[in-house]
Amino acid sequence: MDDEEDFIELVKFRLAKLGCEFLVANDGVHALSEARIGKPDLILLDILLPDLDGLSVCDILQRQPNTKKIPIIFMSALSSGVTKRMVAMHAVDFFTKPLDLERLEQRVAEIFKPLLAKV
Repeated sequence: MDDEEDFIELVKFRLAKLGCEFLVANDGVHALSEARIGKPDLILLDILLPDLDGLSVCDILQRQPNTKKIPIIFMSALSSGVTKRMVAMHAVDFFTKPLDLERLEQRVAEIFKPLLAKV
């Protein structure tokens, strides 16, 4: 979930090769709604979002039984100064922008590998 349309399209293009489907939210409140209704297998979450930041979104999602087990990968232009808080929130990874899209693609594939093996 990110607020930059071109960036979103680029990430979608790269991850579509893995068979990923997408729900997109451009702000924190919409992100919460999409996560609750869509129950995604993974959330890519920017820290800097309008109205409600990504850390708050993560905190809310992890307090709710139906969304607390969804893995979250944070993305941000912020430095790793917030990394300790993200680790405490059980984020599965953190990517600094500009993203290394190849590394992101590999990380998403690693997360889904156990799920794909069961299919």
